[in-house]
Amino acid sequence: MAHTHWTGADLPDLAGRSVIITGANSGIGRAAARTLARAGATVTLAVRDVRKGETAAAAMTGDVMVRALDLANLHSVRAFAEATTESFDVLIDNAGVMAVPAQRTADGFEMQIGTNHLGHFALTNLLLPLITDRVVVVSSELHRSGWIDVEDLNWERRRYKAWDAYGQSKLANLLFVFELERRLAASGSGVRALAVHPGYAATNLQSHAASRVTAAVMTLGNRLVAQSDAMGALPTLYGATADVPGGSYIGPDGFRSMRGYPAVGVPSPKARDAAVAAQLWELSEELTGVSWLPGPTR
Repeated sequence: MAHTHWTGADLPDLAGRSVIITGANSGIGRAAARTLARAGATVTLAVRDVRKGETAAAAMTGDVMVRALDLANLHSVRAFAEATTESFDVLIDNAGVMAVPAQRTADGFEMQIGTNHLGHFALTNLLLPLITDRVVVVSSELHRSGWIDVEDLNWERRRYKAWDAYGQSKLANLLFVFELERRLAASGSGVRALAVHPGYAATNLQSHAASRVTAAVMTLGNRLVAQSDAMGALPTLYGATADVPGGSYIGPDGFRSMRGYPAVGVPSPKARDAAVAAQLWELSEELTGVSWLPGPTR
């Protein structure tokens, strides 16, 4: 487990290590990428807006590259995977949208489940044969309020509720990563999969909320309660580099896991429901057209 005050300064020398991180042009993704690169890793920022990615990369020290990836478009996901030809150590599934107004991805998925889960599900499985160490998936404590509706995953019949859709997508992240870990272990793969969450970190994610009132309240919360994006990135950094077992759930160790230093925590029992995870995995394969490909074996 993490000791009480693990920080980015505790990172080992990452020279020779390579990391792909999605959504790394802002927030905790950018903070994590910056710290990994400074520690010597080769870091690829996989971002929807390449110009913003290049601006973020220009402010980082080390070996940083930028590549286009739109998780809300499976064509983009496949193109990114097909252009990735060399093995790498760590995939960090970090990108996400939160409580956005009702909208659809290029493939017709509800935007939050499509971006936060289905896009990452497809990307991870397509890249898995090239990953040598681990997959880190960024979830949220708001997974506790979520539930998976496998009959209406994309909100085609239910009345859309932005926060319920976000909770579903973050619970889906955890069900995916724990099912992925089960499959990796059963296949004898040397790759591990684990989940992290940032607690309540001040980022621009909240600014895209479905209502102006919600966005205003969250902006105030950012000022009064939230920790910095650098602190919010610590669970990601710990999960990407520390010797923790696959299937771990890492987040801040403070009050209600909202702030603090990284430690191994306990997700909702819903996140460990193997039957629902299997259903979600099968449905995700159907929706994305991407199937399970085990990673390198020991």
